[in-house]
Amino acid sequence: MRSPGVIRHPRAKLLALLALFAVPPLLAWVMVTWRIGIPEQRTAHGELSPDIPVLAAWPLAGEPAPGLAGDWVLAFDCAERCEALADQWWRLHRALGREAPRVSRLRVGGEAEALPGEAVAQWGEVPAWRHADGLWVMDPHGRPVLGYGPEVEARDVLDDVNRLLRMNPEGVRRGERTLAERTAGREG
Repeated sequence: MRSPGVIRHPRAKLLALLALFAVPPLLAWVMVTWRIGIPEQRTAHGELSPDIPVLAAWPLAGEPAPGLAGDWVLAFDCAERCEALADQWWRLHRALGREAPRVSRLRVGGEAEALPGEAVAQWGEVPAWRHADGLWVMDPHGRPVLGYGPEVEARDVLDDVNRLLRMNPEGVRRGERTLAERTAGREG
């Protein structure tokens, strides 16, 4: 005859195992439902996915520089504080360090001479969504990712751009073959 303690021990193990798998989803559901333990702040300092068209659909007079294709783009409106903004975003671009070649700058408006590495365009017609002295970060396909007002701090933009570049590593550098292409070349 078996003692009652032997039968309970496997049941206790089974209940512990069930609790191990049942408690995390239950806890997650409680956290999401009652917003317990979920941070309220966003990590981006600007407006995520601003409601503006893709860069190719902007009403610009002429064609923006062809070098913008495939790069992240810092597009900024140069209305009132043009020279100060152009200098600020040039300095931010330099602060990116080794990631700087992945980012291009597009200044829209202003009469000043272009700073190094800056493409300049003019509004063909001023769109309704334009913010004077605003800044927009566009992905390599020209889609808007972040939008900033004129009061934004350059440090906040630098943090956001660094985070974007870190989270979106560059696939294949221009002129560099992929691993598959290099191994296929050795076999053939």
